[in-house]
Amino acid sequence: MKIETIKKTGFALSIIVYPLMLFIGFVTHPNLLAMEPLQTVEQLVNRFHNNTMYHIGHLVVTFAVPVIIIYFIGVMNLLQGKGKALGFWGGVIGIFGAFILAVDKGALCLTMSAFDTLPEDQFTAFMPFLQVIISKEGLLFIVWLLFALIIGGIVQIIGLMKEKVIQKWQGIFIIVGLLLLLNPDIELISSIGSALMCIAYIPWGIKELRNI
Repeated sequence: MKIETIKKTGFALSIIVYPLMLFIGFVTHPNLLAMEPLQTVEQLVNRFHNNTMYHIGHLVVTFAVPVIIIYFIGVMNLLQGKGKALGFWGGVIGIFGAFILAVDKGALCLTMSAFDTLPEDQFTAFMPFLQVIISKEGLLFIVWLLFALIIGGIVQIIGLMKEKVIQKWQGIFIIVGLLLLLNPDIELISSIGSALMCIAYIPWGIKELRNI
């Protein structure tokens, strides 16, 4: 298979897989219908303690990072007309945001799976120390930069609509979906946002696959 075909196929698959992986990551959260932001240690523990699906969901999102980067680079290469500048700058911002997503999941989520292996008495004694995770103390403050992923994605979507690569309804669905991800860890809202992204992205990805 020629390298150009591999690149095009990888890009097309990333369009489909990227939103699906986010959706899987969000819907596997426990108490999905509980409309409560993550503010206390008790809420965090109730979400992840002895919950294998919680850890699997976050692992899926972690593995989504390289797929997201492939997507952003693919859009940068695709936009060569009116949306070229939007494609480039959106890609730069978005790839940085994808890096922050990897940091976020590694520091705040995958570590939870390690804490979950502690014997129950040790885990109970350790619980109060989880407050520094909730408060994002120390260098954890950089995870607030995760919004770069959303900004980069929206900028590129505007470029895609400018060049009529995607239809207007698809662009609106994706932009609304991305904006819904900016919430205080309310998983139902994030699930709805990623579902809107799936509805818009998947037909486009299938179209790209057919055009290879």
